[in-house]
Amino acid sequence: MKTFTEGYKKLIKDKDEELEKMFKDKNEELEKAVKEERRELEDLEHINLALCIKLRQNNDEIQEAHQELITGLRGLSDERSKIRVKKMGHVDEKHFLKVCKERFSGQSVALQSDRLYSKWEKRVRDPLWHPFKIQKCGDKIKVYFDFFSQVLWDEEDEKLKNLSIKWGEDVKWGEDVKNAVKTALEEMNEFNTSGRFVVPVLWNFEHGRKATLKEGIVAHMKHQINNLKRKRI
Repeated sequence: MKTFTEGYKKLIKDKDEELEKMFKDKNEELEKAVKEERRELEDLEHINLALCIKLRQNNDEIQEAHQELITGLRGLSDERSKIRVKKMGHVDEKHFLKVCKERFSGQSVALQSDRLYSKWEKRVRDPLWHPFKIQKCGDKIKVYFDFFSQVLWDEEDEKLKNLSIKWGEDVKWGEDVKNAVKTALEEMNEFNTSGRFVVPVLWNFEHGRKATLKEGIVAHMKHQINNLKRKRI
């Protein structure tokens, strides 16, 4: 009976030791796997950080190249160029001159056109003027857009509604002048949300969109080649 008891106890002890070793081995395997996973995760974080830094550097270089192209093409391109610099937020003065030619004569045309244009150029740059459908949230202003991402105009805005200048009485200037002001404001909202000032943009006038960096480089190279040809003649 004693021999059986001792054998049983030994069997139980052996099983306990076997289970303990098995749990220990499994625990070591799990710890090793966790360490490897943590090491791989750290490696991925380092790679991701390096890629973010590289991407930021590339974006900075692209922006610098873009600005250099804008500077270069400003002095080289003309009205016939498909790729040239467009001043986004700039009020197109030709509409003001056109309407003044219809209403005035002689030296008054240029004088009144300049007065009208200066007034609305200044007004467009006024950050406190919001002729849009807006919602004020504290110090912030939310501008509403339609389904096509176009601003929703407040057609009851008195300045925009009457688009006029006073010479003893209000004179309305028509849809072309009104649309020139609207276009300038739309461009400012799209290309310069941080303030009301003109932003130079590389523009594809043939397709009516922002020019790609490649298009800008090609256009600049063509201008440089044409200039060299003129000098040789």
